[in-house]
Amino acid sequence: MPLGGRLAKPRQAGLTMVIDKGLSLAETQALLDVAAEYIDFIKLAFGTTVFFTPEDLKAKVRLVQSYGVEIYPGGTLLEIAMLQDRLEAFVRRAQEIGFRCLEVSDGTVSISPRYRERLVRELVRMGFRVFTEVGKKHPADRLPQIRLREQILEDLEAGAEKVTVEGRESGKGVVIYRDDGSIDEDELELMVQAVPDPSVLIWEAPLKTQQQDLILRFGPNVNLGNVHPGDVLSLEALRVGLRGDTLRSVLLSRPELAVVRPSWPPERSP
Repeated sequence: MPLGGRLAKPRQAGLTMVIDKGLSLAETQALLDVAAEYIDFIKLAFGTTVFFTPEDLKAKVRLVQSYGVEIYPGGTLLEIAMLQDRLEAFVRRAQEIGFRCLEVSDGTVSISPRYRERLVRELVRMGFRVFTEVGKKHPADRLPQIRLREQILEDLEAGAEKVTVEGRESGKGVVIYRDDGSIDEDELELMVQAVPDPSVLIWEAPLKTQQQDLILRFGPNVNLGNVHPGDVLSLEALRVGLRGDTLRSVLLSRPELAVVRPSWPPERSP
């Protein structure tokens, strides 16, 4: 591949998390048949899990896991369970359905850092792989950058496996993204400087320009989330330099490769 070094599954870096807004079993299988090799996680967006029958949801979880991919409900559902004081029932139900990962977030609700830490530790104790999410979903609720950095470190200390940086479905006007979807480099760098290793972060990046910029910044093994199902292969092509955008960066860094020296077809006399 033009852009080398891409890690194969199972991996701890270069993760791709797909956002699932309601794929049927048949659509899920079709996606996995084509792209399971390039997907690490599927997140069931919003509260969409409640619209599946228990039997269909269990079947979907088993199907995804059978392809070597993990699946988990988005943190909004957990937030609703907290609001209703039904969190224990929610977690027990998640175990019964077969989820092995859970996301802890406070993108819409407000919880204390102490409670968030306690929740992460308890879920880890119960055997879940825990992913947390930092950043508020609405611009009016935006947290100071210093608080986001503190929260990332606190989550990791509590046992979170990865911390997802909020990007929403739109990829606009949240955390590191400006209202037009472009990356605020200052915000990005402040967040990166706060962590021991950038691979602990999963950047939600639903837009192709965001995916491209993050790959050019961190390399092919940056963790990316909120990838649309139809974009999995095109993202993988970006990661390995099989699209002009990232291929160009390879050629700029190694200009000797940009010279075409064809050996075929051979020259022939007229």
